Amino acid sequence: MVLRLVHNEWIEEFSSAIQRNRDVLRVICPFIKLSAIRRLLNSQCPKSIQVITRFNLCDFADGVSDVSALQWLLDHGARIRGVRNLHSKLYLFGDLQMILTSANLTEAALSTNHEIGFVADDPEAFRGGLQYFDKLWQGCGPDLERAQCEAWEERLAQHLLRGARPADRGDLGDEGVEHGLLALSDRIDSSIMAEGQAFVKFFGTSSDRALRSTEVVEELRSSGGHWACTYPYGKRPRRIQADSTMFISRLVKDPDDILIYGHATAIGHEPGRDDATPEDIGLRPWKEKWPHYIRVRRATFVAGTLINGISLNHLMASLGADSFASTQRNLATGRPAVDPRKSYMQKPDVELSAQAFKWLAEQLNKAYARHGVLPAAVLNQLDWPEM
Repeated sequence: MVLRLVHNEWIEEFSSAIQRNRDVLRVICPFIKLSAIRRLLNSQCPKSIQVITRFNLCDFADGVSDVSALQWLLDHGARIRGVRNLHSKLYLFGDLQMILTSANLTEAALSTNHEIGFVADDPEAFRGGLQYFDKLWQGCGPDLERAQCEAWEERLAQHLLRGARPADRGDLGDEGVEHGLLALSDRIDSSIMAEGQAFVKFFGTSSDRALRSTEVVEELRSSGGHWACTYPYGKRPRRIQADSTMFISRLVKDPDDILIYGHATAIGHEPGRDDATPEDIGLRPWKEKWPHYIRVRRATFVAGTLINGISLNHLMASLGADSFASTQRNLATGRPAVDPRKSYMQKPDVELSAQAFKWLAEQLNKAYARHGVLPAAVLNQLDWPEM
């Protein structure tokens, strides 16, 4: 296999490849700008064009990709499909030449950015690239239609006219197909327990258990668990270190259990800053008795209802005394208190052992992949604190 490494003059590489292969062009590229696609294809448009790209409307709102570029391609006979979490950049020309590169189809990538990749005129390399393209193409849904582009442009125009702050995505979302892959930002790395700590944080009480059919978004609306884990008055959570993993759970009934339905990264507790304000208590009166916070970031929650979460009973049945840090220590030192079901009673959280962290992370990742995760557009509609 002969590969030629390239780190500059990408516009010449693409133009030359298109001139030599005018029949078929296959593209995998997250971001496409109108000026770049016109520059490449305006005078030498291949007969057949297939494009796999991102349909995340936030990308268009941020200007890193153009709806007008997709419309231009449709007008020139291209078939376009969208897939979520796309990062690959692969270009197949005709039936032989392949470019694999870090470059998107943008002016900056083609002309000014530091981009690297290789050009291959090799049947074996091309065959591997084509297999990857075909697998992605078959799994990423129906072809884009012009009416969809027009509807997106209307939504984008309304969003931009509101003068929304950058973090406010409103009703913008990702119109691409999931393709069975979970975003890296949503996935828990089951091999690493950050700072040596992970906790299951309990919401609800034994006398106030939720129905398993409760929608996760409604549970978050009630608990505020998307931005803070709450602790009782006078019991500040100082033992929880910054960057610890917090698994968010709810006590449920019929039958009784605790279901873990999301995870987040802890921000270390700071008195004053991390205490309920009068406004917080006005919104959730129960915070008068639970006023201390572990604020969290990068929260991810399983979509649907609480029943899609992971059973703490199942965890304890699987791992026994190795479920929690305390029972594991007791087992190692010969102390009698090794029953995990008794170790967390009357407590707001329980610290997991390393084995339990790995087990729970893997199970929750599977739940995310099976049921999906709550999209950012839904989480944005919940209340968020003003610091």
